[in-house]
Amino acid sequence: MDCCSWSSRSPSFLLAQGTTSKPAPAGKSTPASSSSSSSTSTSTSKTPDSQKLDINAATKDQLDALPGIGAAYSQKIIDGRPYNSNRDLLTRKIVPQSTYDGIQDKIIAHHVKAAGDTGTAKGATTTKGT
Repeated sequence: MDCCSWSSRSPSFLLAQGTTSKPAPAGKSTPASSSSSSSTSTSTSKTPDSQKLDINAATKDQLDALPGIGAAYSQKIIDGRPYNSNRDLLTRKIVPQSTYDGIQDKIIAHHVKAAGDTGTAKGATTTKGT
């Protein structure tokens, strides 16, 4: 009797595992597909440069506030300064690709002038008009 009662329950169990929603009619989008397109548009929007965090000047607390960056990564970022570009975080293996993907639109690397740098090219001479 156990085998019969089990087999009689089996089909209803299988039906319970199936999908209960009907497919959307052709030409109409489902809410899931429309929400994914809107989330794509928000994730591709860029932060204006003026609002980006400069990884060459940011404090440890400011770096900690970035998504995926904790105490260890923020210290590694500080120890690796100066950076010429954001991509230096990857090329120097400071953060993994997945972490970089989450912060790349939120950071910037302003070029740091060396001490005593006047902005003139090396070897360039300036003449004073007399």
